[in-house]
Amino acid sequence: MSEPNLILRDIRRAFLQPDGELEVLRGCSAQIMPGELVAMVGMSGSGKSTLLQICGLLDNPTSGTLEIGGHGVESLSDRERTRLRRGTVGFVYQFHHLLPEFTALENVILPQSVAGVPAVAARARARMLLDRVGLGHRLDHRPGKLSGGEKQRVAVARAIANRPALLLADEPTGNLDPETAEQVFSLFVELTREEQLSVLMATHNEALAARMDRVMRLEHGRLSGS
Repeated sequence: MSEPNLILRDIRRAFLQPDGELEVLRGCSAQIMPGELVAMVGMSGSGKSTLLQICGLLDNPTSGTLEIGGHGVESLSDRERTRLRRGTVGFVYQFHHLLPEFTALENVILPQSVAGVPAVAARARARMLLDRVGLGHRLDHRPGKLSGGEKQRVAVARAIANRPALLLADEPTGNLDPETAEQVFSLFVELTREEQLSVLMATHNEALAARMDRVMRLEHGRLSGS
């Protein structure tokens, strides 16, 4: 039987404020299986982005433990965490964060090169993914020459280029008009299912969330529906 690609156990996160400690996460536990697409919904300020940052090894919990791709992370050095993040976790944000001086093709090749994928294989996978998201004719265009929807499709292709076990998405269609958002979301779901990724997507859009396999709600620092 498959093991979960993400396991959270009683994750808590507090921040020091001038007037005391602000506890944002108050004990979040969950697990996501390979190939499972999970939405996380909650009001602005509920801690969704904070939890995604912890899941992506960009922040540390105040307490609690997590496993990603079968790896416990508490005892890892910074270098080991970086290596695990590069090889196991992909990110899609509300804003594309593409490198403006590179073409669409180069933006998708780059994370593979950093991970040590041979140049020929990296280029072939980048071309395949961009063709899959309908941008096979835009390979040599820099982000400044792409529409908002096209840039976000490049961002999705880049995020899955290294075949991560876990894909984290923070409002991936939140900056797009409704029609473009629907196109990008549909491609996002199709691609992640084809690649059998575990997906945790934070969103305010209840209609999009309902189309995922499962919905978790973050309220008062705790997850429900997990």
